[in-house]
Amino acid sequence: MESHRNLPTNAISFCLLPSELIQYIILQLALPEIIRLKSVNKSISSIISDRDFVRDYNLQSSSATWLFLYKKRWRREAVLYGFADSSNRWFNILIADLLKQVVPPGEDVYFLTASGNIFLFALNNRQEVMSVDIMTRMVKKIPPSPLGPRGTSSWRRSGMKLLSCPSSSKHFRFLFAELHESHPTLFEYDSRVEKWQFMQAREVTQDLQGDFIFLSASNGRNGSVIIAVRPQCNSTPVVIRPTFITRGNEEDQLAVGFSWGNAIDLLHVYGDGNMITIRSGKVDDVNKTVRKIKGIELWGLSTNGRYWELVSRAPNDLIYKICKPYGAMLGCMQKGEGMTRAILMTNLQGTWDTIWLSYDKNDDQWAWLPLPDCKMKGSNLAGVTFSSGLTLS
Repeated sequence: MESHRNLPTNAISFCLLPSELIQYIILQLALPEIIRLKSVNKSISSIISDRDFVRDYNLQSSSATWLFLYKKRWRREAVLYGFADSSNRWFNILIADLLKQVVPPGEDVYFLTASGNIFLFALNNRQEVMSVDIMTRMVKKIPPSPLGPRGTSSWRRSGMKLLSCPSSSKHFRFLFAELHESHPTLFEYDSRVEKWQFMQAREVTQDLQGDFIFLSASNGRNGSVIIAVRPQCNSTPVVIRPTFITRGNEEDQLAVGFSWGNAIDLLHVYGDGNMITIRSGKVDDVNKTVRKIKGIELWGLSTNGRYWELVSRAPNDLIYKICKPYGAMLGCMQKGEGMTRAILMTNLQGTWDTIWLSYDKNDDQWAWLPLPDCKMKGSNLAGVTFSSGLTLS
């Protein structure tokens, strides 16, 4: 997964180019390429470290959306791959050597989420969470939450959010929602003070207006329990309980987040106050464990948060392009600035396929972004997430 830009292979020849041209070339690269290039020599490192260059690059990269996949193979090192919507290839994010500093041999590591330069990993055996800053190469253990140690199966993608601090890319806030003692509760870790706090969400009494972070505490066939909280620190969380009217056959088997086997007809994927429903059907009567996507719908929250409202249906021509046979499927979602993105990871007999979908609400347009092969055949998927643009700061 190494990059193959048409850069001069001779570092000395490259450094003899005018500095303005060097800066222009480097500005076109993705962050993983720049990190590798920074180690070529002091001259290039000086250009990359220049304050004006860092500002220009961060401004340019802030609009990029990244997809990260963490794959594991038996008796081999796990690999974290990244793909930017502005790129055309996968990048190998060099994370294994960093994790070795704190992760004992044989530990079962899963990738939870990412934001900016911060990546969170869960250790299943030790039931710990580690933060990794890929720029400073700093690895830290996050103290246990007030709920105590948690195994990897306790974390839900739609129930957690990682936020990079605007004032410092080295710090972050990690939020997750749980039904604690039957009460929807928001838990938050702040790396600046290295402490947790938690607060029960109060029932919403008015329409939700403005910016909110939405975290799922639970999801089911007929409705959800979602905590909404404003992005600012120390905001009071509220709970909303949107109901969902199932259309079609009430006997259809439903899965949330992950589907496997021939009995699953409907998959719900949640994220950022949105839901995608994927309806599938049998390919034929012979291969009963193999299915195909038949339809996809995007749902959003009503203004008062009481209902799931239909936003849009994916057009038939898009469904035709992505309806490859599969045996298992999982997904994740992200919403921001009028654009909703979804990743559907399908597996058939050990071969993975990655489907990147987006919906632009302003233009009422669906799009499919074809991705190159990530060479995951025979690997286990140990985490997938969208993230904001990486930065040099």
